[in-house]
Formats: sequence, structure tokens, C-alpha cells
Amino acid sequence: MNKIPNRQAICQTLLKYAEKDKSIFALCSDSRGSAGMSPFFQQFPEQTVELGIAEQNLVSIAAGLASCGKKPYAFSPACFLASRSYEQAKVDCAYSNTNVKLIGISGGVSYGALGMSHHSAQDIAAMAALPNMRVYLPSDRFQTAKLIEALLQDEKPAYVRVGRNPVEDIYSDEACPFELNRATWLRSRAQTVRVALITCGEMVCPALEAAGLLEREGISVSVLDMYCVKPLDKAAVTEAAQNADIVVTVEEHSPYGGLGSMVAQVVGECCPKRVKCLSLPDAPVITGTSAEVFAHYGLTGRGIAKTVKELL
Repeated sequence: MNKIPNRQAICQTLLKYAEKDKSIFALCSDSRGSAGMSPFFQQFPEQTVELGIAEQNLVSIAAGLASCGKKPYAFSPACFLASRSYEQAKVDCAYSNTNVKLIGISGGVSYGALGMSHHSAQDIAAMAALPNMRVYLPSDRFQTAKLIEALLQDEKPAYVRVGRNPVEDIYSDEACPFELNRATWLRSRAQTVRVALITCGEMVCPALEAAGLLEREGISVSVLDMYCVKPLDKAAVTEAAQNADIVVTVEEHSPYGGLGSMVAQVVGECCPKRVKCLSLPDAPVITGTSAEVFAHYGLTGRGIAKTVKELL
């Protein structure tokens, strides 16, 4: 079992490039430990800013650094970064098209036991609604590293959401196909299947598990890792829908405004098929560990497979 969370992969990637690129900055809101960024703060103290519990200032100062030619990465729990800092993300980053990378750590229900105040089930919808703001949910440490490397090469704002705990490897050092803003096919591309599973972030692993369970029962499945929620890879969504009887999306988010809503819109416009969106409920999420929350709402391999069989 992998023991490296995606947040640590971000730190390792930034450490790799910060020695030669002194414009890379890391900013934290009393969250360097939670973000896994302590090694960066220790190794490059002159390229760091600690704001304390002041998320709005975190984003505004990051935007100021970007306007001076720096490459700021602003880390804060996703539940606060996408809510307390929303005006700053809107005006200082998106409206100004500023080169700020907002890293929402402990996203989704990573802080499950702390309840709704610490859940980020609306962040995808909120950030995706901002013009110029891109939204990414990498599925494992290898894809996370590829994403950060790609984002270091551009000058546009982005929101990256990662969870708190390690997730099982989907890819590897040798096999991690990646193209910025293009989804990755994990199963059965260009084949006619019963079900197309489109998912992102920590839900990719259970979706793959569900695909394996379904295929053992003779139900053909394609799986699309849509790490780029915005800009959504519409061509991949259309291809997946055209080659399937039904489309099922799986996400760690509210049922409104996230991956499922975006996929349903594309499918409805381009190739009408039945779309089922599996997500967290439109209600305060239960408290418990991430695993307990996922199990309760059917966001596990077995839970997803059960829902798909009921749909068929």
C-alpha cells in the first residue's frame, strides 16, 4: 500500500525545481504540516511565507507575488480556501488572470470526523464558476507530480484539490500518461461497453475496483480519469458516452455543480444518454473517517458496482 499522500508529492515536486527556480514560492495559512510542506519551508525559507490563520491574506499576497513575477503556490485546507478566500480567488486571481496556484489540501471529507465545517463538498462548483480558474483533482501521487510539473510551466491561475491520506497507486513512474487538460483512459477506450465510469480524484480507485467487479459478472465497463474537471475534456466525455449504454459519474462532492453536472451537460448536448451522478448528498455529511463516509454513501468499489447493476 502506498504511504505517500498526494500533498507530499506536491512538496517533492516543488523541492525538485525550487533549487534552480528561485521564483517558486510556497505560502501557508498555519498549515505547513497539514500541507506536507515542512521540508520546503526548512530547505527554502527565503521562498516561503507563513500567513497564520488568514486565508484571505494568503491568496491576496500570493497574487501580489505573482504580479512581481513569482510562481506562488498557496496551501490551505480546501474547506477554507474555497470559502473564506473566495472573493480573493475571484478578484485577485481569476479576474486578474494571475499566476497563482491554489492548493486545497485535505479536500472532500478528509476531515470527516470534524463535520460539515471542515468538509469541502462545494469547492469544485465554486472554483469552476470563476472565469480563468482551472480546477484539477489528481488521482494519485504520480499524476499529482505530473500535474504540478505542468503547472510550473504556465502563468494561469488554477485550483488543485488533494486529499489528506495516501491513496492507492493508479499509475507508476514508468506508466503515467499525462497531457494537461486531457483525461486519461484507464479501461476500454474505443470499445462498446455497457457502462462508462467517469471519475476524478480519490474516487478513481474505487471506480476501478467497481469496474473489475462488474467485468467479473460480464458487464463491460470503460473508466475515464477526468482529473481536469475544468477545463473538462469534452471530447473524451463524448467518446465515452457514445460507446456506452449509460454514463455514471463518481465524485467526492455535492451533487450540484461538480463533475457529474458538467458531464451531464456535455452528454445532453452532444450525445444524449442516461447519466447517473454518484456523489455526496445534498445534506450535511455524516461524521466519521473518510472510509466510513464513503461506505455510508456507496462511494466504494462494491457500492458503485451495486448501483450500476441496479441501473442496468
